[in-house]
Amino acid sequence: MRVLITGGNGYVGREVVRLLADEHDVCVVDNLRAGPLRIAPAILARIRFEQEDIEDGEAMARLARDVRPEAVIHLAAIHYIPECEADPSAAVRTNVVGTVNLLRVCPSGCRFVFASSGAVYAPASEPHDEARARIGPNDVYGLTKLQGEAYVGHLAGSSGLSAVNVRLFNVIGPGETNPHLVPEIVAQLRSGRKTIKLGNLWPKRDYVHVRDAARGFVATALNSKVEAAETITVNLGTSRSYSVAEVLRKLRRIAGVKFTIEQDEGRIRTVDRPHLAADIRRIQQLFGWEPRLSIDEALADLWINPDLSERLIARYA
Repeated sequence: MRVLITGGNGYVGREVVRLLADEHDVCVVDNLRAGPLRIAPAILARIRFEQEDIEDGEAMARLARDVRPEAVIHLAAIHYIPECEADPSAAVRTNVVGTVNLLRVCPSGCRFVFASSGAVYAPASEPHDEARARIGPNDVYGLTKLQGEAYVGHLAGSSGLSAVNVRLFNVIGPGETNPHLVPEIVAQLRSGRKTIKLGNLWPKRDYVHVRDAARGFVATALNSKVEAAETITVNLGTSRSYSVAEVLRKLRRIAGVKFTIEQDEGRIRTVDRPHLAADIRRIQQLFGWEPRLSIDEALADLWINPDLSERLIARYA
């Protein structure tokens, strides 16, 4: 199958590329805004890589005509919530306009997999179910993902695409490119710090291993159950949530490092939610996917081989 992967040099993207490179004709498009090319040379030799920006509609049209994708896995986005809050216009250009640019150039019959987010949901104490949970983003990032979903549904219907909105929850494991909670802690510890500065300490999140997340995107892209002009929405997580305190206890045990916590006012988000977890029954039923790796395995993998981006490491050099 001919597969176009946007953001293929990113956190989840590199794992998706690794899973598909052997058996499929893969083209990766990435603007490298998060740092230099990090796809392993052995894999890079088996794929096509194009440094382009999804905000460039003409470039996406040329690429689509050349590649003629049978599936698009759209991962490229501005993910880091403080960055989205600081520059909403940039978030909209990338996360919404970039998505529309791709949808407009996909050939009829193409499978379009959109990396949405659990951030589209309103805060709730129970795992979010796709059909019954209330929608209500409380940050710019969630708003852009909800808008992206709306365009996926509309343009898939009018263009004959089969589409899947994948609401991804918090990803952890090696290879992170943004200073989210867990890589922030690991990066600070790896720099030799014994006092870890963090923002909000109370939120509970659903953490899915990056390799499991990649498997989920591959399953939704290759499974033929979605009909032409149909859009299905699924959650991608674990259905379990952990507080910051629980994550810290696990990391202390796994890393064998003693450290103290200092709350940093500069890291406290003005918009945050107390609880976020996925109900994953639908993706299990429709696509046969379920998580294989635990949060403890994700933390251990991250600690042993962080593989953090240069941009993230530089914050603590």
